[in-house]
Amino acid sequence: MLNSERFRAILCWLTANYIRLVFWTSRFEVVNGSVPAAFWDTGKPFILAFWHGRIAVMPYCWRRGAPINMMISRHRDGDIIARTIQHFDMKSIRGSSANPSKARKRGGEDALRGMIRALKASECVGITPDGPRGPRMRAGDGVAAIARITGVPVIPCGASTRAGIVHNSWDRFLVPLPFTRGVFVWGEPITVEKGASAETLAQATQQIEDSLNGVTLKADRMVGRAPIEPAPRLSAPAGAAAEAEAAS
Repeated sequence: MLNSERFRAILCWLTANYIRLVFWTSRFEVVNGSVPAAFWDTGKPFILAFWHGRIAVMPYCWRRGAPINMMISRHRDGDIIARTIQHFDMKSIRGSSANPSKARKRGGEDALRGMIRALKASECVGITPDGPRGPRMRAGDGVAAIARITGVPVIPCGASTRAGIVHNSWDRFLVPLPFTRGVFVWGEPITVEKGASAETLAQATQQIEDSLNGVTLKADRMVGRAPIEPAPRLSAPAGAAAEAEAAS
């Protein structure tokens, strides 16, 4: 049924309106919102980083009218996400660097080029550092590499709701429920100097992961939700930083 164009369009419309229902019927608090506001007010770009499991909560963290390009994988689930966020006036850049096959590698390079072009045009980009396949709440080095190339800071954002269903998926995907309390917690900007060494890049990647886990933990605690633990750490995938360098 998901192969039906009409069915996918209806599904994305329903999903977008469900997200609207959640926010129309709930009370959301923003913590440290002056951080992104300083960039929005001056038209300066930044890289929004949030965990994959909180995608359903994120559309309303963003200021309406501020351009953003979300990096979304090319698989079928990614197509549904891309079409859903269009209802919130968000653009998408399609691709993934997780799959080592030649086709996926080309898609990842195209996505990286698209993000770099958007940032150089003073448009923000949004990235899930643990997407599209995990491990959960562990950052790959691609986000820090893009920050290094463009000189644009990364700003982490954590989000949570008191009422919600946590799926038993790799990312522990949170589906918020209506008539609840929610919170967005923004972290401080993280910059990576152009020409930074591989060691510095690794440190920046760890800083992004730690900050993002910190704001997500704070968001969960503020609404009384049991925190979700990061997945066991795996060895870092090779080549993400190199792909970003090539894409520049």
